[in-house]
Amino acid sequence: MSDQWLDAIKWGADGLVPAIAQETGTGVILMMAWMNRESLGLTRETGHAVYWSRSRGRLWHKGEESGHQQVVHAIRIDCDADVVVIEVEQKGGIACHTGRHHCFYRELDANGVWSEIAPVLKDPDAIYRQS
Repeated sequence: MSDQWLDAIKWGADGLVPAIAQETGTGVILMMAWMNRESLGLTRETGHAVYWSRSRGRLWHKGEESGHQQVVHAIRIDCDADVVVIEVEQKGGIACHTGRHHCFYRELDANGVWSEIAPVLKDPDAIYRQS
């Protein structure tokens, strides 16, 4: 399978592109992560979201520790070809390492205070193995 389709993306100087995971059916933005050519190619090839972890310095298969994988339904790029949207089915209902459905659980209120607007569905200590 040719990877020529990856040439259409405007990769950053670091070889990365922001990737937004959006829940299929609801349109909810679950999370934002980074992808490089290899991770985006693997995402298309396997049908499961694979990201580049800047903190780990390696490929990160979403759900590799938690089991909360993302099954890919579509891959899109924006008009400038510098952001990727991955439409996914979130397995287990939890995308965020905090144990919430999505990572965008804080909202700025009228008083300039960040308020938590989404509950923790599962204690992160119960999801991730302890190092």
